[in-house]
Amino acid sequence: MAIASSVMAVLVILFLHESYPYVILKKKTARLRKSTGNQDLRSALDTSKTPSQLFKFAILRPPKMLVSPIIFLMSAYAATAFSYAYLCFTTFPRIFQDQYGFGSGASGLTSIGLGVGFIVGLLFVGAVSDPWSAYLTKKNDGVAKPEFRLPTLIVGAVFVPVGLFWYGWSAEYKAHWIVPIMGTALLGIGIVTAYTTSATYLIDAYTVYSASVMAASAILRCLFGALLPLAGSAMFDALGVGWGNSVLGFISLAFLPLPFILFFYGERIRESKLFKLEF
Repeated sequence: MAIASSVMAVLVILFLHESYPYVILKKKTARLRKSTGNQDLRSALDTSKTPSQLFKFAILRPPKMLVSPIIFLMSAYAATAFSYAYLCFTTFPRIFQDQYGFGSGASGLTSIGLGVGFIVGLLFVGAVSDPWSAYLTKKNDGVAKPEFRLPTLIVGAVFVPVGLFWYGWSAEYKAHWIVPIMGTALLGIGIVTAYTTSATYLIDAYTVYSASVMAASAILRCLFGALLPLAGSAMFDALGVGWGNSVLGFISLAFLPLPFILFFYGERIRESKLFKLEF
């Protein structure tokens, strides 16, 4: 993973263009100052803060953004789905060794099902998200809304609990080993769909502060991803594989209404004086 991350980091630096509006306008303003000789030019996003003030502001802004109900709920949902992936990675070897008698080598391969689900989920979101958003924008007289990203989240909201129930109870009753792995593939589709759609929605909803909103989301995601796997073994010891995964499935079911609520009321919540973010 370290090697893959290093390769991706190099590719990002070499081939991806800057997308942060503040930096883009800052560079453009610097070029205009040089070409025109007018040192009074300022970008529309210039806050006139010193580097130390900007650093402090950048550190404090993501936690502050979590007070927004939309950011908190979407981040909590993405973090929950994200933590399920890490819980699976840490418990697959034990479950398949105990339930099916797999050796350490074979049990390590059981995560392939989850990986296949990740790939399918990523391809699904990539193929559907933009066309569906464009279709809804056209129906809305050409006016785009961040909420038009949310229909794909419904897939994640359904596939995550279905995959958990399928995987948990098929492993509990020792169905053929391919059956629980198929369940983890469904879970993988749901996890990637939930995470990716949550990210695109938050970025579209908070464009200027997209970096900060993703940092805010990462706070919960990393906390959940670190803490839930620590409780996985104890939970399965107490409840068994079936009911242990069912508890996780019921938690994910609690998030099922979220994409519907935000699709119809998200804009109203974002623009309300009570919850509107000001920096």
